[in-house]
Amino acid sequence: MKYSKFEPNYVKFPTLKVEGATEKDVWVGYEAIVEELKQYEGKTIVVDTYPGVRDTEILHALQQGLKPNTIVTSIDCFYEKDELTRRMQSHLTDDRVFGVMYYGNVIDFMDESLIKRYQELLKTRTGTTLIYGFGASLICEGDVVVYADLARWEIQQRYRSKEMGNYKCDNFDEDTLRKYKRAFFIEWRIADKHKRNLMDRIDYVLDTNKKDDPKMITGDIFRSALRQASVRPFRTTPYFDPGVWGGQWMKEVCQLDKEEKNFAWSFDGVPEENSLLLDVCGNVIEIPSIDVVFYQPRQLLGEKVFARFGAEFPIRFDFLDTIEGQSLSLQVHPNRDYIQKLCGMPYTQDESYYILEAVEGASVYLGIKEGVNPEEMIEALRDGQKGISFPAEKFVNNFPAKKHDHFLIPAGTVHCSAPGCMVLEISATPYIFTFKLWDWDRLGMDGLPRPVHVEHGKHNIRFDRTTEWVKENLVNHFITLHDDEVYKEEHTGLHELEFIETRRFTTSTEVTLCTKESVNVLNLIDGHSAVVESLDGSFAPYEVHYAETFIVPESVKNYRIRSLDGNEIKVIQAYVRV
Repeated sequence: MKYSKFEPNYVKFPTLKVEGATEKDVWVGYEAIVEELKQYEGKTIVVDTYPGVRDTEILHALQQGLKPNTIVTSIDCFYEKDELTRRMQSHLTDDRVFGVMYYGNVIDFMDESLIKRYQELLKTRTGTTLIYGFGASLICEGDVVVYADLARWEIQQRYRSKEMGNYKCDNFDEDTLRKYKRAFFIEWRIADKHKRNLMDRIDYVLDTNKKDDPKMITGDIFRSALRQASVRPFRTTPYFDPGVWGGQWMKEVCQLDKEEKNFAWSFDGVPEENSLLLDVCGNVIEIPSIDVVFYQPRQLLGEKVFARFGAEFPIRFDFLDTIEGQSLSLQVHPNRDYIQKLCGMPYTQDESYYILEAVEGASVYLGIKEGVNPEEMIEALRDGQKGISFPAEKFVNNFPAKKHDHFLIPAGTVHCSAPGCMVLEISATPYIFTFKLWDWDRLGMDGLPRPVHVEHGKHNIRFDRTTEWVKENLVNHFITLHDDEVYKEEHTGLHELEFIETRRFTTSTEVTLCTKESVNVLNLIDGHSAVVESLDGSFAPYEVHYAETFIVPESVKNYRIRSLDGNEIKVIQAYVRV
């Protein structure tokens, strides 16, 4: 079945061309990398790493090529695995999915007496010294610092394939969700903080995403690339994943592998999860796109958003595909107070479903039906955990869905997409904090029951968001703000309880937008192609295509979006209300 009236032109691997780079700023392969580092013979080379890199591969190549007189590996300074787990336990919890955010530092899990012992030994060493590993720069500042990085999505793939466990752990075969939880709540928190502290000191950045295929750029070019990204439109690298409820729309429109059974969801425009592909003199270097947020938060986010959220990217766009698929799990997101107490998060996942495409019979579950008894519904959800199917239609509204509908979902609202929808989900970023209430009597892709949290959910369900209230406040709450022969602008959401504002623009020519003192996240929700242009020539025209998400930094201030072929386009713009 054909789902799009356009010839697919979705770009899966967008790159950001780095201006000012030369061939002397990039090295490909261990041989070239080692040759560059040999100029530091007789000095101390620090190779700090993100947890998850292939240590054996990298260390072997450096050891063989540099032949250092002394090697110190930082992993030896970390507590042993059982002690690490003990120190993390209060933040790990016994839950399969939810932990508590850790706001400490790498050094909290290192034996400082061992660090001091290595520091004393290094005072007497001569010749080339290699300090390697996660937190290596805490042992010694060194004469040169190399930072070995990789994408968060790649780490998750290594967890799934059982290639690796958590840092300094042998839990290769552990439930992937538990490995991911430990990384999300603790390891990535301390690693990100550590990397951010290093960013101005890094002399080289090492891309370690592909096995035995490293690439390295200078720290100056790395920082220049981040500055360039913070003042012009860019896209992050989307990734796609199958799921038990997945559909077929993305397979066609995003030109994905036809042999896969389905694709359920995609992240496109989520800096904490997605990568940024840098084109450095024709060489593609993959770095975590969160690096732009860490290094240029004010330029990217805007002063007011940075003041409110710090160096965190607060808006997320992702795809949920149920066309020829199944319903998502019935779920609810926690209120802010609850998630603060449970997980230590400062804000929650308010969201919305923008319907990119819908087939006949498509619908969305949203809010509670009139007259529902809360105790009866919770008991029925508990019965669902005992093998008794939950009668969703008895308790939850089911609204027909069509292309370009917009369903608003403030935290506390029971919801899910039913079959037949291609959803552009627009939400606040803390995506992991979803309480599944019912999963339609099915198992996950791993053959295990997917985590369900009825007891958490019952404390967060807003039973007062019933049918009439939902219709009036959450379903297609459109307000036309401007409409003439040039363009139409509509407020489409989100709800007043949510901090994200969304506007939809329709034009066959061009429309000028303002960033509204916030980073903008946009998607071309209709039309084959468009171009994003600077009003003052400060950045080159940037082409986008149907269904692509793109980011416009707050520093751009004002910009133009123009139809490339003269046909009608629709763009949705999201920004933080400030």
